[in-house]
Amino acid sequence: MTTERAMTDTIFTTNIEKLGAGPGLIAPQTLNVAEYIEDFNTNVIDAYRRGVADVELPADIGVGRSIIAPASAGIRDFSALSPLIPQFMAEKCVGCMACVSACPDSAIMATAQPKSSLAKAIDAFAKTQPNAALATTTAKSHFVHTTKYADVPAKKGIEGADFGLFIDPYHCKGCAECVDVCVAQGHDALVMAEKCDCETSGECTLDRYRRDIAFYKSLPPTPAEYRNDKVLADVMLGEHAFGFVGGGGSCSGCGEGTIVRMVVAATLQTYGPQSMGMVAETGCNTVFASTYPYNPFTIPWTNSLFENGPADAMGIRLRWDQAGHEDRRLWVVGGDGAMYDIGFQSLSRLVASGMDVKVLVLDTGVYSNTGGQASTASFTAQVSKLAAYGKAEHGKSEKRKELGRIMMAHGDVYVAQVAACTINHLYKAVMEANAYPGPAVIIAYAPCMPEHGIADDAANRQAKLAVDSRAFPLFSYDPRRGSSLAERLSLQGNPAVKEDWSKSPDGSTFDFISFAKTEGRFGQHFDKEGNASVELQRAQEDRLHNWQTLQEMAGVLRAGH
Repeated sequence: MTTERAMTDTIFTTNIEKLGAGPGLIAPQTLNVAEYIEDFNTNVIDAYRRGVADVELPADIGVGRSIIAPASAGIRDFSALSPLIPQFMAEKCVGCMACVSACPDSAIMATAQPKSSLAKAIDAFAKTQPNAALATTTAKSHFVHTTKYADVPAKKGIEGADFGLFIDPYHCKGCAECVDVCVAQGHDALVMAEKCDCETSGECTLDRYRRDIAFYKSLPPTPAEYRNDKVLADVMLGEHAFGFVGGGGSCSGCGEGTIVRMVVAATLQTYGPQSMGMVAETGCNTVFASTYPYNPFTIPWTNSLFENGPADAMGIRLRWDQAGHEDRRLWVVGGDGAMYDIGFQSLSRLVASGMDVKVLVLDTGVYSNTGGQASTASFTAQVSKLAAYGKAEHGKSEKRKELGRIMMAHGDVYVAQVAACTINHLYKAVMEANAYPGPAVIIAYAPCMPEHGIADDAANRQAKLAVDSRAFPLFSYDPRRGSSLAERLSLQGNPAVKEDWSKSPDGSTFDFISFAKTEGRFGQHFDKEGNASVELQRAQEDRLHNWQTLQEMAGVLRAGH
Protein backbone atom coordinates (compact mmCIF):
# COMPACT_ATOMS: atom_id res chain seq x y z
CA MET A 1 0.00 0.00 0.00
CA THR A 2 1.30 3.45 -0.78
CA THR A 3 0.24 7.06 -0.73
CA GLU A 4 -1.01 9.06 -3.71
CA ARG A 5 2.30 10.89 -3.91
CA ALA A 6 4.23 7.62 -4.10
CA MET A 7 1.77 6.30 -6.70
CA THR A 8 2.28 9.29 -8.95
CA ASP A 9 6.05 9.43 -8.55
CA THR A 10 7.01 5.79 -8.99
CA ILE A 11 5.86 2.31 -9.86
CA PHE A 12 8.41 0.73 -7.55
CA THR A 13 11.15 0.67 -10.17
CA THR A 14 12.68 4.05 -9.39
CA ASN A 15 13.21 5.42 -5.88
CA ILE A 16 11.01 6.16 -2.89
CA GLU A 17 12.49 9.11 -1.05
CA LYS A 18 13.11 9.62 2.66
CA LEU A 19 11.33 6.64 4.18
CA GLY A 20 13.19 7.14 7.42
CA ALA A 21 15.71 5.11 9.37
CA GLY A 22 16.08 2.98 12.44
CA PRO A 23 17.60 -0.34 13.46
CA GLY A 24 17.54 -2.58 10.43
CA LEU A 25 16.38 0.21 8.13
CA ILE A 26 18.37 1.97 5.45
CA ALA A 27 19.36 5.54 6.23
CA PRO A 28 17.09 8.31 4.96
CA GLN A 29 18.06 10.01 1.71
CA THR A 30 17.29 8.55 -1.68
CA LEU A 31 16.40 4.89 -1.15
CA ASN A 32 16.88 2.15 -3.70
CA VAL A 33 13.61 0.24 -3.94
CA ALA A 34 15.20 -3.19 -4.30
CA GLU A 35 17.24 -2.58 -1.15
CA TYR A 36 14.20 -1.26 0.68
CA ILE A 37 12.13 -4.34 -0.21
CA GLU A 38 14.91 -6.72 0.82
CA ASP A 39 15.37 -4.86 4.10
CA PHE A 40 11.61 -4.82 4.75
CA ASN A 41 11.25 -8.55 4.13
CA THR A 42 14.33 -9.40 6.18
CA ASN A 43 13.83 -7.19 9.22
CA VAL A 44 10.24 -5.95 9.47
CA ILE A 45 8.48 -9.19 8.56
CA ASP A 46 10.93 -11.24 10.61
CA ALA A 47 10.14 -9.14 13.66
CA TYR A 48 6.42 -9.71 13.18
CA ARG A 49 6.98 -13.43 12.74
CA ARG A 50 8.83 -13.54 16.04
CA GLY A 51 6.16 -11.45 17.76
CA VAL A 52 8.57 -8.71 18.83
CA ALA A 53 7.78 -5.98 16.30
CA ASP A 54 6.18 -3.66 18.87
CA VAL A 55 9.32 -3.88 21.03
CA GLU A 56 12.14 -3.93 18.52
CA LEU A 57 10.90 -1.85 15.58
CA PRO A 58 10.77 1.95 15.83
CA ALA A 59 8.01 4.09 14.38
CA ASP A 60 9.54 5.47 11.20
CA ILE A 61 8.41 7.66 8.32
CA GLY A 62 7.56 4.63 6.20
CA VAL A 63 5.14 3.32 8.79
CA GLY A 64 3.77 6.82 9.29
CA ARG A 65 2.92 6.98 5.60
CA SER A 66 1.38 3.49 5.76
CA ILE A 67 3.78 2.15 3.15
CA ILE A 68 4.06 -1.62 2.84
CA ALA A 69 6.66 -3.11 0.53
CA PRO A 70 5.23 -4.62 -2.66
CA ALA A 71 4.59 -8.38 -2.65
CA SER A 72 5.67 -8.68 0.98
CA ALA A 73 2.86 -11.20 1.54
CA GLY A 74 4.61 -13.51 -0.90
CA ILE A 75 6.68 -14.96 1.94
CA ARG A 76 3.71 -15.45 4.27
CA ASP A 77 3.15 -19.06 5.34
CA PHE A 78 -0.37 -20.57 5.60
CA SER A 79 0.83 -24.18 5.39
CA ALA A 80 -0.40 -24.98 8.91
CA LEU A 81 -3.89 -23.55 8.32
CA SER A 82 -5.57 -26.63 6.83
CA PRO A 83 -4.97 -30.38 7.30
CA LEU A 84 -5.78 -30.88 3.61
CA ILE A 85 -4.09 -29.81 0.40
CA PRO A 86 -4.92 -30.35 -3.30
CA GLN A 87 -3.14 -33.30 -4.92
CA PHE A 88 -2.53 -33.25 -8.68
CA MET A 89 -3.49 -36.29 -10.74
CA ALA A 90 -1.50 -35.45 -13.86
CA GLU A 91 -2.86 -38.20 -16.10
CA LYS A 92 -6.37 -36.70 -15.86
CA CYS A 93 -5.38 -33.10 -16.65
CA VAL A 94 -5.99 -31.46 -20.05
CA GLY A 95 -4.44 -28.09 -19.21
CA CYS A 96 -7.69 -26.09 -19.21
CA MET A 97 -6.24 -23.64 -16.61
CA ALA A 98 -9.61 -23.19 -14.89
CA CYS A 99 -8.19 -24.04 -11.46
CA VAL A 100 -5.33 -21.56 -11.85
CA SER A 101 -7.75 -18.70 -12.54
CA ALA A 102 -10.15 -19.77 -9.78
CA CYS A 103 -7.68 -19.95 -6.90
CA PRO A 104 -8.24 -16.83 -4.74
CA ASP A 105 -4.80 -17.11 -3.13
CA SER A 106 -2.50 -17.52 -6.15
CA ALA A 107 -1.63 -20.93 -4.74
CA ILE A 108 -1.85 -22.86 -8.02
CA MET A 109 0.72 -22.23 -10.71
CA ALA A 110 0.96 -23.73 -14.16
CA THR A 111 3.64 -23.87 -16.80
CA ALA A 112 4.24 -25.36 -20.24
CA GLN A 113 7.87 -26.30 -20.90
CA PRO A 114 9.43 -27.76 -24.06
CA LYS A 115 10.05 -31.45 -23.43
CA SER A 116 13.81 -31.39 -24.05
CA SER A 117 14.54 -28.37 -21.83
CA LEU A 118 12.22 -29.71 -19.12
CA ALA A 119 14.20 -32.92 -18.84
CA LYS A 120 17.42 -30.93 -18.41
CA ALA A 121 15.81 -28.64 -15.83
CA ILE A 122 14.60 -31.58 -13.74
CA ASP A 123 18.02 -33.19 -13.84
CA ALA A 124 19.79 -29.95 -12.86
CA PHE A 125 17.41 -29.28 -9.97
CA ALA A 126 17.54 -32.85 -8.66
CA LYS A 127 21.32 -32.65 -8.35
CA THR A 128 20.91 -29.82 -5.80
CA GLN A 129 18.68 -31.95 -3.54
CA PRO A 130 19.71 -34.42 -0.82
CA ASN A 131 17.70 -37.21 -2.47
CA ALA A 132 18.10 -36.65 -6.20
CA ALA A 133 16.08 -39.71 -7.22
CA LEU A 134 13.08 -38.67 -5.13
CA ALA A 135 13.29 -35.07 -6.33
CA THR A 136 13.32 -36.30 -9.93
CA THR A 137 10.32 -38.53 -9.38
CA THR A 138 8.14 -35.90 -7.72
CA ALA A 139 9.11 -33.18 -10.20
CA LYS A 140 8.11 -35.42 -13.12
CA SER A 141 4.79 -36.23 -11.44
CA HIS A 142 3.63 -32.66 -12.01
CA PHE A 143 3.84 -32.83 -15.82
CA VAL A 144 1.57 -34.37 -18.43
CA HIS A 145 1.40 -34.62 -22.22
CA THR A 146 -1.68 -32.72 -23.45
CA THR A 147 -3.20 -32.05 -26.84
CA LYS A 148 -3.29 -28.33 -26.11
CA TYR A 149 0.38 -27.81 -25.30
CA ALA A 150 2.08 -30.76 -27.03
CA ASP A 151 0.16 -31.98 -30.06
CA VAL A 152 -1.11 -28.63 -31.36
CA PRO A 153 2.34 -26.93 -31.31
CA ALA A 154 3.87 -30.04 -32.91
CA LYS A 155 1.52 -29.67 -35.87
CA LYS A 156 2.96 -26.18 -36.35
CA GLY A 157 6.52 -27.46 -36.35
CA ILE A 158 7.18 -26.42 -32.75
CA GLU A 159 8.58 -28.84 -30.20
CA GLY A 160 5.78 -30.10 -27.95
CA ALA A 161 5.63 -28.93 -24.36
CA ASP A 162 4.63 -30.79 -21.23
CA PHE A 163 2.04 -29.07 -19.07
CA GLY A 164 2.79 -28.79 -15.37
CA LEU A 165 0.64 -27.83 -12.40
CA PHE A 166 1.97 -27.01 -8.93
CA ILE A 167 0.33 -26.19 -5.61
CA ASP A 168 2.09 -23.65 -3.40
CA PRO A 169 1.86 -25.08 0.15
CA TYR A 170 2.73 -21.73 1.70
CA HIS A 171 -0.32 -19.92 0.29
CA CYS A 172 -2.91 -22.70 -0.06
CA LYS A 173 -5.63 -22.38 2.60
CA GLY A 174 -7.26 -25.70 1.76
CA CYS A 175 -10.55 -24.26 0.50
CA ALA A 176 -10.79 -26.96 -2.22
CA GLU A 177 -12.35 -24.58 -4.76
CA CYS A 178 -9.83 -25.79 -7.33
CA VAL A 179 -11.11 -29.33 -6.86
CA ASP A 180 -14.72 -28.22 -7.30
CA VAL A 181 -13.82 -26.29 -10.46
CA CYS A 182 -11.90 -29.24 -11.89
CA VAL A 183 -14.83 -31.58 -11.24
CA ALA A 184 -17.19 -29.08 -12.89
CA GLN A 185 -14.94 -29.16 -15.96
CA GLY A 186 -15.26 -32.95 -15.98
CA HIS A 187 -11.58 -33.73 -15.47
CA ASP A 188 -11.11 -34.82 -11.80
CA ALA A 189 -7.41 -33.96 -11.95
CA LEU A 190 -7.36 -32.51 -8.43
CA VAL A 191 -8.34 -34.17 -5.16
CA MET A 192 -7.93 -33.11 -1.56
CA ALA A 193 -5.37 -35.14 0.37
CA GLU A 194 -4.24 -35.17 3.99
CA LYS A 195 -0.94 -33.64 4.97
CA CYS A 196 1.07 -36.49 6.48
CA ASP A 197 4.18 -36.34 8.64
CA CYS A 198 5.49 -39.46 6.93
CA GLU A 199 4.38 -40.59 3.48
CA THR A 200 5.24 -43.99 1.96
CA SER A 201 8.41 -42.41 0.57
CA GLY A 202 9.45 -41.50 4.10
CA GLU A 203 9.17 -37.75 3.74
CA CYS A 204 6.62 -35.23 5.04
CA THR A 205 3.88 -34.05 2.64
CA LEU A 206 4.75 -30.40 3.15
CA ASP A 207 8.45 -31.05 2.58
CA ARG A 208 7.55 -32.64 -0.77
CA TYR A 209 5.32 -29.74 -1.78
CA ARG A 210 7.92 -27.18 -0.72
CA ARG A 211 10.61 -28.86 -2.78
CA ASP A 212 8.34 -29.16 -5.81
CA ILE A 213 7.23 -25.52 -5.69
CA ALA A 214 10.91 -24.54 -5.44
CA PHE A 215 11.49 -26.53 -8.63
CA TYR A 216 8.61 -24.72 -10.35
CA LYS A 217 10.10 -21.36 -9.38
CA SER A 218 13.42 -22.41 -10.89
CA LEU A 219 11.80 -22.82 -14.32
CA PRO A 220 11.70 -20.05 -16.95
CA PRO A 221 8.32 -18.53 -17.92
CA THR A 222 6.16 -20.42 -20.38
CA PRO A 223 7.40 -19.53 -23.89
CA ALA A 224 4.94 -17.34 -25.78
CA GLU A 225 4.48 -19.91 -28.57
CA TYR A 226 2.68 -22.22 -26.14
CA ARG A 227 0.08 -19.66 -25.10
CA ASN A 228 -3.12 -19.40 -27.08
CA ASP A 229 -4.40 -15.82 -27.32
CA LYS A 230 -7.90 -17.12 -28.11
CA VAL A 231 -7.98 -19.17 -24.90
CA LEU A 232 -7.91 -16.29 -22.46
CA ALA A 233 -7.29 -18.52 -19.43
CA ASP A 234 -3.75 -18.86 -20.79
CA VAL A 235 -3.13 -15.35 -19.50
CA MET A 236 -2.16 -17.08 -16.23
CA LEU A 237 0.81 -18.64 -18.02
CA GLY A 238 2.23 -15.18 -18.63
CA GLU A 239 5.38 -13.91 -16.99
CA HIS A 240 3.54 -10.87 -15.57
CA ALA A 241 0.28 -12.56 -14.58
CA PHE A 242 0.90 -12.91 -10.86
CA GLY A 243 0.60 -9.28 -9.79
CA PHE A 244 -1.35 -10.64 -6.82
CA VAL A 245 1.19 -13.01 -5.29
CA GLY A 246 -0.96 -14.58 -2.56
CA GLY A 247 -0.52 -14.42 1.18
CA GLY A 248 -3.52 -12.12 1.69
CA GLY A 249 -5.62 -12.49 4.81
CA SER A 250 -8.89 -13.23 3.01
CA CYS A 251 -11.32 -15.92 4.08
CA SER A 252 -10.72 -19.40 2.72
CA GLY A 253 -12.25 -19.55 -0.77
CA CYS A 254 -12.93 -15.78 -0.96
CA GLY A 255 -14.85 -14.81 -4.11
CA GLU A 256 -13.37 -11.29 -4.09
CA GLY A 257 -9.79 -12.57 -4.16
CA THR A 258 -10.34 -14.53 -7.37
CA ILE A 259 -11.86 -11.55 -9.18
CA VAL A 260 -9.14 -9.11 -8.09
CA ARG A 261 -6.26 -11.34 -9.15
CA MET A 262 -7.89 -12.10 -12.52
CA VAL A 263 -8.29 -8.38 -13.25
CA VAL A 264 -4.70 -7.66 -12.21
CA ALA A 265 -3.38 -10.58 -14.27
CA ALA A 266 -5.24 -9.58 -17.45
CA THR A 267 -4.03 -5.99 -17.13
CA LEU A 268 -0.37 -6.65 -16.36
CA GLN A 269 0.02 -9.41 -18.91
CA THR A 270 -1.41 -7.15 -21.62
CA TYR A 271 0.30 -3.87 -20.73
CA GLY A 272 3.40 -4.88 -18.79
CA PRO A 273 4.54 -5.21 -15.15
CA GLN A 274 4.77 -1.45 -14.56
CA SER A 275 1.54 -0.50 -16.28
CA MET A 276 -1.04 -0.48 -13.50
CA GLY A 277 -2.03 1.37 -10.35
CA MET A 278 -5.02 0.88 -8.07
CA VAL A 279 -7.17 2.91 -5.72
CA ALA A 280 -8.91 0.58 -3.28
CA GLU A 281 -11.86 1.81 -1.27
CA THR A 282 -12.32 0.58 2.29
CA GLY A 283 -13.65 -2.96 2.33
CA CYS A 284 -12.63 -6.60 2.60
CA ASN A 285 -10.25 -6.13 -0.31
CA THR A 286 -8.24 -3.51 1.56
CA VAL A 287 -8.26 -5.41 4.85
CA PHE A 288 -7.07 -8.76 3.52
CA ALA A 289 -4.48 -7.02 1.33
CA SER A 290 -2.94 -4.67 3.90
CA THR A 291 -2.69 -6.44 7.24
CA TYR A 292 0.67 -4.94 8.11
CA PRO A 293 3.29 -5.96 7.12
CA TYR A 294 1.72 -8.10 4.39
CA ASN A 295 0.88 -6.72 0.93
CA PRO A 296 0.05 -9.30 -1.81
CA PHE A 297 0.25 -6.81 -4.71
CA THR A 298 3.26 -6.07 -6.89
CA ILE A 299 1.45 -3.01 -8.24
CA PRO A 300 1.32 0.35 -6.42
CA TRP A 301 -1.99 0.93 -4.70
CA THR A 302 -3.55 3.28 -2.23
CA ASN A 303 -6.42 2.81 0.19
CA SER A 304 -9.11 5.47 0.15
CA LEU A 305 -12.31 5.81 2.16
CA PHE A 306 -15.66 4.19 1.43
CA GLU A 307 -17.01 7.18 -0.45
CA ASN A 308 -14.25 8.83 -2.45
CA GLY A 309 -12.16 6.27 -4.35
CA PRO A 310 -13.27 7.50 -7.79
CA ALA A 311 -12.51 11.11 -6.80
CA ASP A 312 -9.07 10.05 -5.55
CA ALA A 313 -8.48 8.23 -8.84
CA MET A 314 -9.44 11.29 -10.87
CA GLY A 315 -6.65 13.22 -9.18
CA ILE A 316 -4.12 10.47 -9.84
CA ARG A 317 -5.25 10.19 -13.47
CA LEU A 318 -4.75 13.93 -14.00
CA ARG A 319 -1.29 13.81 -12.41
CA TRP A 320 -0.23 10.79 -14.46
CA ASP A 321 -1.44 12.40 -17.68
CA GLN A 322 0.37 15.61 -16.77
CA ALA A 323 3.57 13.61 -16.28
CA GLY A 324 3.19 11.86 -19.64
CA HIS A 325 1.89 8.52 -18.35
CA GLU A 326 -1.37 8.37 -20.27
CA ASP A 327 -0.74 4.71 -21.10
CA ARG A 328 -0.85 3.56 -17.48
CA ARG A 329 -4.02 1.70 -16.49
CA LEU A 330 -5.67 3.00 -13.32
CA TRP A 331 -8.30 0.91 -11.53
CA VAL A 332 -10.63 1.78 -8.66
CA VAL A 333 -11.77 -1.22 -6.60
CA GLY A 334 -14.66 -1.19 -4.15
CA GLY A 335 -17.62 -3.14 -2.85
CA ASP A 336 -21.30 -2.51 -2.22
CA GLY A 337 -20.87 0.47 0.09
CA ALA A 338 -18.17 2.06 -2.01
CA MET A 339 -20.06 1.86 -5.29
CA TYR A 340 -23.77 1.15 -4.75
CA ASP A 341 -24.34 3.29 -1.67
CA ILE A 342 -22.19 5.88 0.11
CA GLY A 343 -19.75 6.22 -2.79
CA PHE A 344 -22.32 6.12 -5.59
CA GLN A 345 -22.18 9.87 -6.28
CA SER A 346 -18.39 9.81 -6.60
CA LEU A 347 -18.64 6.91 -9.04
CA SER A 348 -21.28 8.72 -11.10
CA ARG A 349 -19.14 11.85 -11.22
CA LEU A 350 -16.12 9.88 -12.44
CA VAL A 351 -18.14 8.23 -15.22
CA ALA A 352 -19.68 11.55 -16.24
CA SER A 353 -16.21 13.14 -16.44
CA GLY A 354 -15.19 10.87 -19.31
CA MET A 355 -11.78 10.28 -17.74
CA ASP A 356 -9.74 7.18 -18.54
CA VAL A 357 -10.26 5.39 -15.22
CA LYS A 358 -11.46 1.81 -14.81
CA VAL A 359 -13.70 0.65 -11.96
CA LEU A 360 -14.07 -2.82 -10.46
CA VAL A 361 -17.15 -3.33 -8.29
CA LEU A 362 -16.89 -6.39 -6.03
CA ASP A 363 -20.57 -7.24 -5.64
CA THR A 364 -21.07 -9.44 -2.57
CA GLY A 365 -24.59 -8.16 -1.97
CA VAL A 366 -23.72 -7.20 1.62
CA TYR A 367 -21.27 -5.06 3.57
CA SER A 368 -19.03 -8.06 4.22
CA ASN A 369 -16.24 -6.04 5.82
CA THR A 370 -18.43 -4.66 8.61
CA GLY A 371 -20.42 -7.73 9.51
CA GLY A 372 -22.72 -8.44 6.60
CA GLN A 373 -25.31 -5.69 6.73
CA ALA A 374 -27.79 -5.36 3.88
CA SER A 375 -26.95 -2.94 1.06
CA THR A 376 -28.80 -1.73 -2.00
CA ALA A 377 -27.01 -4.54 -3.83
CA SER A 378 -28.76 -7.12 -1.62
CA PHE A 379 -31.54 -9.18 -3.14
CA THR A 380 -35.14 -8.81 -2.03
CA ALA A 381 -35.86 -11.30 0.81
CA GLN A 382 -32.16 -11.75 1.57
CA VAL A 383 -31.54 -12.22 5.29
CA SER A 384 -28.63 -10.28 6.74
CA LYS A 385 -27.81 -7.85 9.50
CA LEU A 386 -30.19 -4.87 9.48
CA ALA A 387 -32.49 -7.02 7.32
CA ALA A 388 -33.25 -9.87 9.69
CA TYR A 389 -36.01 -12.44 9.42
CA GLY A 390 -38.49 -11.78 12.23
CA LYS A 391 -42.19 -11.60 12.98
CA ALA A 392 -42.75 -8.26 11.26
CA GLU A 393 -40.08 -8.26 8.55
CA HIS A 394 -38.83 -11.24 6.59
CA GLY A 395 -35.42 -10.15 5.38
CA LYS A 396 -34.82 -7.25 3.03
CA SER A 397 -38.01 -5.73 1.64
CA GLU A 398 -36.48 -3.34 -0.91
CA LYS A 399 -35.60 -4.20 -4.49
CA ARG A 400 -31.98 -4.53 -5.52
CA LYS A 401 -30.39 -1.53 -7.23
CA GLU A 402 -29.18 -2.38 -10.73
CA LEU A 403 -25.91 -0.51 -10.88
CA GLY A 404 -25.09 -1.81 -14.36
CA ARG A 405 -28.23 -0.34 -15.88
CA ILE A 406 -27.60 2.96 -14.12
CA MET A 407 -24.03 3.11 -15.43
CA MET A 408 -25.24 2.40 -18.99
CA ALA A 409 -27.53 5.42 -18.68
CA HIS A 410 -24.44 7.61 -18.48
CA GLY A 411 -23.87 6.92 -22.18
CA ASP A 412 -20.22 6.92 -23.14
CA VAL A 413 -18.91 4.34 -20.68
CA TYR A 414 -17.94 0.71 -21.00
CA VAL A 415 -20.00 -1.45 -18.61
CA ALA A 416 -19.93 -5.18 -17.95
CA GLN A 417 -21.32 -7.64 -15.43
CA VAL A 418 -19.00 -10.60 -15.01
CA ALA A 419 -18.50 -13.70 -12.89
CA ALA A 420 -15.40 -15.84 -12.40
CA CYS A 421 -17.26 -18.95 -13.54
CA THR A 422 -17.13 -17.66 -17.13
CA ILE A 423 -13.40 -17.19 -17.56
CA ASN A 424 -13.27 -16.03 -21.17
CA HIS A 425 -16.13 -13.57 -20.65
CA LEU A 426 -14.43 -12.01 -17.63
CA TYR A 427 -10.98 -11.70 -19.19
CA LYS A 428 -12.46 -10.33 -22.41
CA ALA A 429 -14.41 -7.71 -20.46
CA VAL A 430 -11.28 -6.61 -18.59
CA MET A 431 -9.32 -6.31 -21.83
CA GLU A 432 -12.12 -4.37 -23.51
CA ALA A 433 -12.40 -2.08 -20.49
CA ASN A 434 -8.66 -1.41 -20.48
CA ALA A 435 -8.73 -0.60 -24.19
CA TYR A 436 -11.79 1.65 -23.96
CA PRO A 437 -10.77 5.35 -24.29
CA GLY A 438 -12.69 6.57 -21.28
CA PRO A 439 -14.34 5.34 -18.09
CA ALA A 440 -15.20 1.67 -17.71
CA VAL A 441 -17.14 -0.07 -14.94
CA ILE A 442 -16.97 -3.82 -14.37
CA ILE A 443 -19.39 -5.26 -11.82
CA ALA A 444 -18.25 -8.68 -10.65
CA TYR A 445 -20.28 -11.23 -8.73
CA ALA A 446 -18.18 -12.03 -5.65
CA PRO A 447 -19.53 -14.83 -3.43
CA CYS A 448 -18.90 -14.33 0.29
CA MET A 449 -18.72 -17.57 2.27
CA PRO A 450 -19.98 -16.43 5.70
CA GLU A 451 -22.53 -13.89 4.45
CA HIS A 452 -24.03 -16.01 1.67
CA GLY A 453 -24.06 -19.13 3.80
CA ILE A 454 -21.99 -21.25 1.42
CA ALA A 455 -19.03 -23.62 1.77
CA ASP A 456 -15.40 -22.61 1.28
CA ASP A 457 -15.19 -24.45 -2.05
CA ALA A 458 -18.41 -22.95 -3.48
CA ALA A 459 -17.48 -19.54 -4.94
CA ASN A 460 -17.21 -20.64 -8.56
CA ARG A 461 -20.16 -23.00 -8.31
CA GLN A 462 -22.46 -20.41 -6.73
CA ALA A 463 -21.42 -17.75 -9.23
CA LYS A 464 -22.52 -20.06 -12.04
CA LEU A 465 -25.85 -20.69 -10.32
CA ALA A 466 -26.34 -16.94 -9.88
CA VAL A 467 -25.83 -16.45 -13.62
CA ASP A 468 -27.98 -19.42 -14.63
CA SER A 469 -30.87 -18.30 -12.37
CA ARG A 470 -30.92 -14.67 -13.62
CA ALA A 471 -29.91 -13.56 -10.13
CA PHE A 472 -26.88 -11.92 -11.73
CA PRO A 473 -27.05 -11.84 -15.55
CA LEU A 474 -23.87 -11.34 -17.54
CA PHE A 475 -23.60 -8.57 -20.12
CA SER A 476 -21.25 -6.12 -21.75
CA TYR A 477 -22.10 -2.63 -22.98
CA ASP A 478 -19.62 -1.03 -25.36
CA PRO A 479 -20.36 2.33 -27.04
CA ARG A 480 -17.87 1.42 -29.77
CA ARG A 481 -20.28 -1.18 -31.16
CA GLY A 482 -22.83 1.32 -32.45
CA SER A 483 -25.24 4.13 -31.60
CA SER A 484 -28.26 2.15 -30.38
CA LEU A 485 -28.71 0.27 -27.11
CA ALA A 486 -29.26 -2.97 -28.98
CA GLU A 487 -25.96 -2.57 -30.83
CA ARG A 488 -24.04 -1.63 -27.70
CA LEU A 489 -25.45 -4.24 -25.29
CA SER A 490 -24.57 -7.94 -25.52
CA LEU A 491 -26.01 -10.70 -23.32
CA GLN A 492 -23.47 -13.23 -24.54
CA GLY A 493 -22.43 -15.61 -21.77
CA ASN A 494 -25.91 -16.23 -20.35
CA PRO A 495 -27.74 -19.52 -20.92
CA ALA A 496 -30.98 -19.58 -22.93
CA VAL A 497 -30.75 -15.90 -23.89
CA LYS A 498 -34.22 -15.82 -25.51
CA GLU A 499 -35.97 -17.60 -22.61
CA ASP A 500 -37.21 -16.27 -19.29
CA TRP A 501 -35.41 -18.99 -17.34
CA SER A 502 -32.68 -21.48 -18.07
CA LYS A 503 -33.00 -25.25 -17.63
CA SER A 504 -31.26 -27.65 -15.28
CA PRO A 505 -29.58 -30.75 -16.79
CA ASP A 506 -32.72 -32.76 -15.95
CA GLY A 507 -34.87 -30.35 -18.00
CA SER A 508 -36.52 -28.61 -15.06
CA THR A 509 -36.70 -24.83 -14.87
CA PHE A 510 -33.85 -23.24 -12.94
CA ASP A 511 -35.15 -19.95 -11.56
CA PHE A 512 -34.22 -17.57 -8.75
CA ILE A 513 -36.00 -19.67 -6.12
CA SER A 514 -33.98 -22.68 -7.27
CA PHE A 515 -30.84 -20.63 -6.71
CA ALA A 516 -32.03 -19.40 -3.29
CA LYS A 517 -32.38 -23.00 -2.08
CA THR A 518 -28.61 -23.45 -2.41
CA GLU A 519 -27.61 -20.62 -0.03
CA GLY A 520 -28.02 -20.10 3.70
CA ARG A 521 -28.99 -16.44 3.40
CA PHE A 522 -32.41 -17.46 2.03
CA GLY A 523 -32.91 -20.53 4.21
CA GLN A 524 -35.63 -19.08 6.44
CA HIS A 525 -37.85 -18.41 3.43
CA PHE A 526 -38.57 -22.13 2.88
CA ASP A 527 -41.02 -24.21 4.90
CA LYS A 528 -40.56 -27.88 5.79
CA GLU A 529 -41.88 -28.94 2.39
CA GLY A 530 -39.48 -26.60 0.58
CA ASN A 531 -42.13 -24.08 -0.45
CA ALA A 532 -40.92 -20.50 -0.94
CA SER A 533 -42.26 -17.55 1.04
CA VAL A 534 -44.27 -14.71 -0.47
CA GLU A 535 -41.24 -12.44 -0.11
CA LEU A 536 -39.02 -14.83 -2.03
CA GLN A 537 -41.59 -15.09 -4.78
CA ARG A 538 -41.51 -11.28 -5.05
CA ALA A 539 -37.72 -11.49 -5.30
CA GLN A 540 -38.11 -13.92 -8.17
CA GLU A 541 -40.48 -11.55 -9.97
CA ASP A 542 -37.91 -8.78 -9.56
CA ARG A 543 -35.12 -10.93 -11.03
CA LEU A 544 -37.27 -11.90 -13.99
CA HIS A 545 -38.24 -8.28 -14.65
CA ASN A 546 -34.58 -7.23 -14.57
CA TRP A 547 -33.68 -9.99 -17.05
CA GLN A 548 -36.55 -9.08 -19.38
CA THR A 549 -35.48 -5.43 -19.26
CA LEU A 550 -31.97 -6.42 -20.32
CA GLN A 551 -33.42 -8.55 -23.13
CA GLU A 552 -35.45 -5.59 -24.34
CA MET A 553 -32.46 -3.24 -24.18
CA ALA A 554 -30.30 -5.72 -26.11
CA GLY A 555 -32.97 -6.21 -28.77
CA VAL A 556 -33.38 -9.90 -27.94
CA LEU A 557 -36.60 -11.36 -29.30
CA ARG A 558 -38.04 -13.31 -26.38
CA ALA A 559 -39.40 -16.79 -27.01
CA GLY A 560 -43.16 -16.71 -27.52
CA HIS A 561 -43.28 -12.94 -28.13
